[in-house]
Amino acid sequence: MLNPSLASLTVGSGSYLPEDVHFLLRPVQIGLTDVLEKERLIQTNQKHYSEMISQESAPSSTHMGLFEKAMSQNAMRMAEDVQALALALALEERYRGPTIALVSFVRAGLPLGVLLRRALLGLGRDALHYGISIVRDRGIDMVALESIIAEHGAENIVFVDGWTGKGAISGEIKRCLAGDTRFPEEPRLVVLADPCGRAWLAASADDWIIPSGILGATVSGLVSRSIWPAEGGLHGCVVYDHLHEHDVTRQFIDRIEAARMSVEVSPAAPWTPDEALALQRSALGVVDGLAARFGVSNLNRVKPGIAEATRAVLRRVPDQVLVRDRTDADVQLLMHLTDRAGIEVQEAGEELGPYRAVTIIRSVN
Repeated sequence: MLNPSLASLTVGSGSYLPEDVHFLLRPVQIGLTDVLEKERLIQTNQKHYSEMISQESAPSSTHMGLFEKAMSQNAMRMAEDVQALALALALEERYRGPTIALVSFVRAGLPLGVLLRRALLGLGRDALHYGISIVRDRGIDMVALESIIAEHGAENIVFVDGWTGKGAISGEIKRCLAGDTRFPEEPRLVVLADPCGRAWLAASADDWIIPSGILGATVSGLVSRSIWPAEGGLHGCVVYDHLHEHDVTRQFIDRIEAARMSVEVSPAAPWTPDEALALQRSALGVVDGLAARFGVSNLNRVKPGIAEATRAVLRRVPDQVLVRDRTDADVQLLMHLTDRAGIEVQEAGEELGPYRAVTIIRSVN
């Protein structure tokens, strides 16, 4: 049982079932910042992105239609990948404690963490699931993480995220835990898609449209991305009650779960050093090449991968959007969003390497 006084400060499980996850995030009230103003404050180093939040609106009917299309295309693939990852964790020699502690990073890791917990239970392994914050350049919420370590031991923790873009979160985990002998030098980060080769365990290196990656709060328990605590302590989040009627959080989990019941797959396997290095070199080459081409000095403005490219169009101020193939079914939501925003899309072909889409954030200095 987690520290009761700490647990009482949190938002609980959001709109997930209580047994599916416990968010170690405290509810906060924060004023909204216009997207363009937020971008200006970020790029002029006046505020960190984690200190601000913009309005999150309900997805349009077209957006939801494209989500349903993504489900029809890829729900079975996600179910298979979840099962492959769960099998690997269930067989992993180092997880022989009574309980595997899945620690998902809010928000992208949440749906995968919930599904992995259910899959592990189905395989006869006990697992608990927590949602905590990690903030690029500022680190993991160590108050939350230490409370999980106190309950389960660091050796039983698995970090969960949805995917990797260029590996920023993997690097942040390594930076935060460097020198902490309770954790291995290579953090145990599990993701569905790892085109840049930075995760410890991934179902594949493909850049594909993960259905939960194209919605925000409405598929992630109705919580916002995490908010940095100015006064210390637990990181925060906003609970989006105004989106309640649009929430598909539980339905999404149930649909992937139903598909998972019929799959037969082999366990996923960690990358070999050579495989990881090859993926890292390919991904870095694309990011560096695009940065040079568009005169980008801060690589945080380069958002590779379908999910990251799409989120950047929704939440940031895009300058360039590139896709490998305009007719690719997996980039149609991105094409819809850019068309609605009047943003021209370039078809870049093999220049994108392992990625099927990349967004370059506009410089607003």
